[in-house]
Amino acid sequence: MSKSFTPAPWPRKLRSQHWYGGNSRDTIYHRGWLKNQGYPHDIFDGRPVIGILNTWSDLTPCNGHLRDLAEKVKAGVWEAGGFPVEVPVFSASENTYRPTAMMYRNLAAMAVEEAMRGQPIDGAVLMVGCDKTTPSLLMGAASTDIPSIVVTGGPMLNGWFRGERIGSGTHLWKFSEAVKAGEMTQEEFLEAEAAMSRSSGTCNTMGTASTMASMAEALGMALSGNAAIPAVDSRRRVMAQLTGRRIVQMVKDDLKPSDILTREAFENAIRTNGAIGGSTNAVIHLLALAGRVGVDLTLDDWDRLGRDVPTIVNLMPSGQYLMEEFFYAGGLPVVLKRLGEAGLLHQEALTVSGRSVWDEVKDVRNWNEEVILPAEHPLTDQGGIAVLRGNLAPDGAVLKPSAASPHLMRHRGRAVVFEDIDDYKARINDEALDIDETCVMVLKMCGPRGYPGMAEVGNMGLPPKVLRKGITDMVRISDARMSGTAYGTVVLHVSPEAARGGPLAIVRNGDMIELDVPNRRLHLDVPQEEIERRLAVWQSPAPHPQGGYAQLFHEHVGGADTGADFDFLRGCRGREVGKDSH
Repeated sequence: MSKSFTPAPWPRKLRSQHWYGGNSRDTIYHRGWLKNQGYPHDIFDGRPVIGILNTWSDLTPCNGHLRDLAEKVKAGVWEAGGFPVEVPVFSASENTYRPTAMMYRNLAAMAVEEAMRGQPIDGAVLMVGCDKTTPSLLMGAASTDIPSIVVTGGPMLNGWFRGERIGSGTHLWKFSEAVKAGEMTQEEFLEAEAAMSRSSGTCNTMGTASTMASMAEALGMALSGNAAIPAVDSRRRVMAQLTGRRIVQMVKDDLKPSDILTREAFENAIRTNGAIGGSTNAVIHLLALAGRVGVDLTLDDWDRLGRDVPTIVNLMPSGQYLMEEFFYAGGLPVVLKRLGEAGLLHQEALTVSGRSVWDEVKDVRNWNEEVILPAEHPLTDQGGIAVLRGNLAPDGAVLKPSAASPHLMRHRGRAVVFEDIDDYKARINDEALDIDETCVMVLKMCGPRGYPGMAEVGNMGLPPKVLRKGITDMVRISDARMSGTAYGTVVLHVSPEAARGGPLAIVRNGDMIELDVPNRRLHLDVPQEEIERRLAVWQSPAPHPQGGYAQLFHEHVGGADTGADFDFLRGCRGREVGKDSH
């Protein structure tokens, strides 16, 4: 055990015993119903009840194999003397949910929290994969502070098309642009579709799913090595079984999320995100998670901690390889070791293993220095997430330097404005659109309230007439998000968003915009009195159809700069057992 954590005495009365312990009418009621599944009486003798919170769904294809993986978790729980119960929980698939899965991250977190608090669970295994399932389950677990551990489904195998390694998502954007540029036929695009996703698992790039799996491991909430094992590799099943064993001991020790999710853990994760070239979506998810455990994490922390971290993982969309090669090279433990050797890791930070993060990684080796690069030859000298401020983004905006074009990191251009995503779709392919590669594309009304939900539309496709020149990147600015599999010089999460009356709302065609990433500046080159005049006459657009969850979301969602969580969900509410009504 880490010196910073003292295990609770064992044996002791567990919270599940409020349901199953003793011989009162109420406990007989709870036990009796569950016995209809064929459990013997001594299962209820005080052994830890482990909830296997499973985000499997046929409509969440990234997580489609989690039912099988859950059986290995159960085996581990049984082996360690626990009582496993599989619990289906809300599964927000990035592939299918409209208007965007991000709109339902908070709903999923609420559902998970109440499932944990309201049922006889002593510990939880969080079975996650497709990217919103990881933060939502972590957020729910942090809110209840019940011993919890993450096991991810893992990335799919490499895609291959005509001898070329292709990454899920990344090559979708690339090939789509190639079709518009006349460099690829629609038939070839359809042929490539069959080669992109050839096994179970999440995106095989360093997209948001792999980033958040890495964040869970860097935070200490998953066993060492969990993040990169391919979904169909037998070692993924072994990891699931070991996770089942470990959660039982965590319950006995009362090792909680609040013991692990410390300020130091979040700083480790932020630096890890820079080293792996991780998704900008991690910014929003970690800010929200920190808010659940009371850690004062801000956008400025992201910039300060990640600014001098080199990107050493050579994976798409920033680099060349895919998650399969990352695993073979040694995976995230190698990255954490590199950070520790460079003095960029809080080595004493506690993990779910009960050991420090340094104890877990100090003896690992790098088996492929083309995939995990030497520190002296990084993919990007300054990785991390650049946080930009200025009169266009008073509360901040973000950019991923490792995925951007160096020649655009300082740029001044004429704004070409799209008032919302429908306006963009209606005009982007128009040959009469007044735009060239020197312009700055601006998209409004795509933030948490504006879309609603903050969809991954920030990496706007370029106009065909620009693509035909051989141009593959332009400066793009919005209050939207970008897929972790995407790339380009894309400024995202502009805060306050346009729907809240932020300065982005009053940008007009022809305004000049200055981007200066080295100096972290995003400036609308319009006199301040003109900005104030425009804001004074700006009118809030009509809200989206209200009622139900959409109305709850609109009224309570925070800005991207604070994690886009609900205001009433911040802070840990604990695991107190409610009154038994029977």
